Amino acid sequence: MTIAEFYQIFGQVVFAAGILLLILLSVTLILGRMLIEKDRLVFPKLLLFTIDVFYGLFKKFSENLGVDAKIVDQIGVEVRNKVNEKIFRKTKPKDKILVLPHCLRHKDCEATLESSGLVCKSCNLCVIGVLKDKGEEMGYEVFIIPGSTFLKKIIEQNRFKAVLGVACYQDLNLSMMKLSKFSCQGVPLLKDGCVNTKVDARVVLEKMGVELGNSPKKSGSSCSNEPEHRGSL
Repeated sequence: MTIAEFYQIFGQVVFAAGILLLILLSVTLILGRMLIEKDRLVFPKLLLFTIDVFYGLFKKFSENLGVDAKIVDQIGVEVRNKVNEKIFRKTKPKDKILVLPHCLRHKDCEATLESSGLVCKSCNLCVIGVLKDKGEEMGYEVFIIPGSTFLKKIIEQNRFKAVLGVACYQDLNLSMMKLSKFSCQGVPLLKDGCVNTKVDARVVLEKMGVELGNSPKKSGSSCSNEPEHRGSL
């Protein structure tokens, strides 16, 4: 085989691989949108493989199609939620941890920062106290963290089988990738950012296993809530 023939074959292989990759990304995007819009999960392993292996490329591909790249993280979170849901529910609370983002706290928060994250003072000023108190009452170990470096410490220093996390879609997806050997559930923030973020506290409580009845759902709870709102969650 001459060098010219080798490069010709190599070029054909690369071209074919590129076409297959485009097909894979397209199929994953279609199946992901089907999950989000119709709540139908098809080929979950294929979806997770594409998102985990081609994460950055998949985001760029979505943007080039005029689709918000955020959908890639949304698909990743929703697939993992579906795949892990049954095992998570069967896992005892004492074997679960609840991880909350510090951005949910009130602007006047007096929590102190320690090696495991923020130490909530249960001041009744924000939704963190509600979720923390209920979680600990049920047997969860609760962590309020300002960044992914704290998550690494939590993994190294604690024993658990399942994780329930709250964060923006991107942080949730990337964290759930790192925690793939555990049964993970994620609840996305209703409002992203570094401060004044919001989460649907009812969704978090339901994921935790709390039976809330049929009372109307709140649109969201955040660090900006006044103290008297706490009891209504």
